[in-house]
Amino acid sequence: MNFSDDIKEGYAEREVVVRSFFTSEAGRLAELCHRVAERFARGGRLLAFGAGAAATDAQHVSVEFVHPVIVGKRALPALALPNDAGSTLSLALGEGDSFFARQLEVVGASGDIALGMVHSEEDVGLPAVQSALRHARSKGMLTIALSGPGFASEAPDYWFAVDSDDPFIVQEVHETLYHVLWELVHVFFDQKGLLQQRDKGETHDSGASSFLYPFLSEGQSDLEEVLLGVERSIIQKAEDVIALRSGSLDADGLSETARLISERVAAGGKVLAFGNGGSATDAQDLVVDLMVPPNGLQPIPAMSLTNDAAVVTAVANDVGFENIYSRQLIAYGNENDIAFAISTSGGSRNVLAAVEEASKRGLLTVALAGYGGGRLAEMCHRSHTVGGDYIPRIQEAQATQYHSLRRLL
Repeated sequence: MNFSDDIKEGYAEREVVVRSFFTSEAGRLAELCHRVAERFARGGRLLAFGAGAAATDAQHVSVEFVHPVIVGKRALPALALPNDAGSTLSLALGEGDSFFARQLEVVGASGDIALGMVHSEEDVGLPAVQSALRHARSKGMLTIALSGPGFASEAPDYWFAVDSDDPFIVQEVHETLYHVLWELVHVFFDQKGLLQQRDKGETHDSGASSFLYPFLSEGQSDLEEVLLGVERSIIQKAEDVIALRSGSLDADGLSETARLISERVAAGGKVLAFGNGGSATDAQDLVVDLMVPPNGLQPIPAMSLTNDAAVVTAVANDVGFENIYSRQLIAYGNENDIAFAISTSGGSRNVLAAVEEASKRGLLTVALAGYGGGRLAEMCHRSHTVGGDYIPRIQEAQATQYHSLRRLL
């Protein structure tokens, strides 16, 4: 098999799926942005959930809404139900497929937004997500389902199904979708008169954020006109990620990286993945894909250095946040292992420190880095860069890179 050609075909398939999905769904997504903004404006929260790889999406949703990367944009209340691992595991063992529904019963309110995610009909979390969405709708929550084809359930308020049998592609489209939702919900906070139960305020110029929604620069306040502008913006964002993926495609390089990783794994090595914020959830997603892979792929030993809150907070408190991953590499790393760093900036100090420690110990160092790679790309044995400088689109392109590596492995 020509592995480079296989990667190129995967990238071409993504372009078709992404363009088709967002072209057809942009209108409903624009409407959803408005309805979610209304819920937030009335004190609602976004409660996200999914199992397996979709659990990492729930975590990604939470960090994007709570810690916005755009200066001056408000933090919005979002919770990832799988983050409470103790409660989730206990309920899963005791309640079966209703464990997310039980969590929603305890922590949810009628004004909240329930976002459930699965990637395929074989997704281990499918029954639990279906049950939770039914319960959420019965409580009056706004319900949103993201899925691949074949999601059978009582219809949620909004259901977005990606027409692909590849769970990796489905997940990547979901990531762009919830990034777009986060980006464009802020449009309606800049047009407060469009939100129910809010006093009509002055229209606002979008200022430094005009690159997100330039159609607001003239202070428009008509809902239909704003929705059309949001719809156009969604389609443009889909084209942006298509272009960024294409521009970062390095099929031969990914093939070589996969070969080197496979040699280490065959010699008894494991993948140690790490990153910050959304990149931390991507590191965990990679680990889930390696350990519990879809479509019958062979499991590969891996662990995420972002997971152990006690270790991370102890190291951060006692010897500094820049050491949270390097200290774990000292404890867990062996010379046959792979240190897999994911960074949008290519310059996070704790990631750089970890790579430096891994190199000293003889680990293979692999990086996915945005902003053209930065210092991180220079330090690693293997690096795959994205030339963009906007974090959501970088993360979406990086997801394709590590999913392509996973498929080759």
